[in-house]
Amino acid sequence: MSDDKLVGIVLVSHSAEVAASVAELAKGLAGGATAVPVAPAGGTEGGGLGTSAELIAAAAAAVDRGAGVAVLTDLGSAVLTVKALLAEGDELPEGTRLVDAPFVEGAVAAVVTAATGAGLDAVEAAAAEAYTYRKV
Repeated sequence: MSDDKLVGIVLVSHSAEVAASVAELAKGLAGGATAVPVAPAGGTEGGGLGTSAELIAAAAAAVDRGAGVAVLTDLGSAVLTVKALLAEGDELPEGTRLVDAPFVEGAVAAVVTAATGAGLDAVEAAAAEAYTYRKV
């Protein structure tokens, strides 16, 4: 699969720093995965804590390569904001999905899977499977 058909990934957090750090971590643990389009969408336009529909929509547009966009969120209003954007129907690229997955582990799994050229269904499944990762 060519790089321009990779699934895009958006990481939505209440904190710009958290979103950017998780994006960096996921790409790093995926061997650099430089071809995978990943965009953080954290905080508000003014740099505060919160979520921004505008930042999320812009991030989704930036990573859209025509193979779908997987959106992972941290909690609360991030989930609600993405759901509202999806319900509006015209704010996010076609093929955008809210993925039910743990934020950090799911992001790593999503980026690793997207780097293989897998489709949106496989990226979503890999991210969701991260719920089963045991630490002890």
